Amino acid sequence: MPDAGWLVASLLVSSLGVVLLHYGRKLARWPQAIVGGAMLVYPYFVPNVVVMLIVAAVLSGGLWLAVRLGW
Repeated sequence: MPDAGWLVASLLVSSLGVVLLHYGRKLARWPQAIVGGAMLVYPYFVPNVVVMLIVAAVLSGGLWLAVRLGW
C-alpha cells in the first residue's frame, strides 16, 4: 500500500498535469498538453517518491526548454 508521501506527491504532480493538459488543449499549445498528459499518467507507474519528483522536474525542464525555443 502506498504511503502518505507517495499519495501527496502523486496528487501534486497529477494536479499540475491536469492544469497543463487543460491549458494546452484550450489554447492549442501542444507541448503543455503533452507534458500535462504525461504528468497525469506516469505517477501510477512510479513507486518511489524521489524518482517521481525527479521525473516531474525533468518533464518541467523539458517543457520550459520547448517553450523557450518557441515550440
